[in-house]
Amino acid sequence: MIQVEPFEKLGAFRNQWLNARHHFSFGQHHDPKRMGVGALRVWNDDEIAPGTGFDPHPHREMEIITYVREGAITHRDNLGNEGRTEAGDVQVMHAGTGIVHSEYNREATPTRIFQIWLVPDRTGVAPGWGARSFPKERADSLQVLADGRDGADGTALPLYANGAVLAGTVRAGQTLHQALAPGRIAYLVPATGSVTVNGTKVSTRDGATITGETDITITADSDAEIVLVDVAA
Repeated sequence: MIQVEPFEKLGAFRNQWLNARHHFSFGQHHDPKRMGVGALRVWNDDEIAPGTGFDPHPHREMEIITYVREGAITHRDNLGNEGRTEAGDVQVMHAGTGIVHSEYNREATPTRIFQIWLVPDRTGVAPGWGARSFPKERADSLQVLADGRDGADGTALPLYANGAVLAGTVRAGQTLHQALAPGRIAYLVPATGSVTVNGTKVSTRDGATITGETDITITADSDAEIVLVDVAA
């Protein structure tokens, strides 16, 4: 089964520097029917104006993955970590027992990110942060970018959550297949372009909840960049 939440129906927040859409309840946007999917608690679609960003603020007991769609984001935290993550790359922050961090767009153009929060399986872990560069073209398959599932092979950024973040690009008319193990749910968002997923159309920045499927067939209606989260039901 595939349920699509159209982009125009997502929760919205806007101020002088941030233009955000919320796939699930977040901040002042509360929808009791949209509280997350499995361990996936937050999926924010943020556009951050140049020279602005999120001032230092705390987090606890959450796995926070930032997928940069356009531009770059600069992270700094109270552990001494600092780094710039650019389009196509990923950073992971383990909030653990507590961390204070900031995220700024130091670029001359807007930065666009997906920020994804997963509820951890393990609590009380030491906080931490890491980032990794990945090939910008990920055609014909979804590449695992961050992974905390059993059997994770260590090639992706680690997570303290039973979930994974995958991404890929597919050209118009091409099809790719992604396996989904029994008892798991996928949440798929085309960052760009539109796709047909097991016969259901998913347009740019829509969110698709995929349940009860073991083979996800993704056909691109136009050139598309896809981000998918795999979590236990």
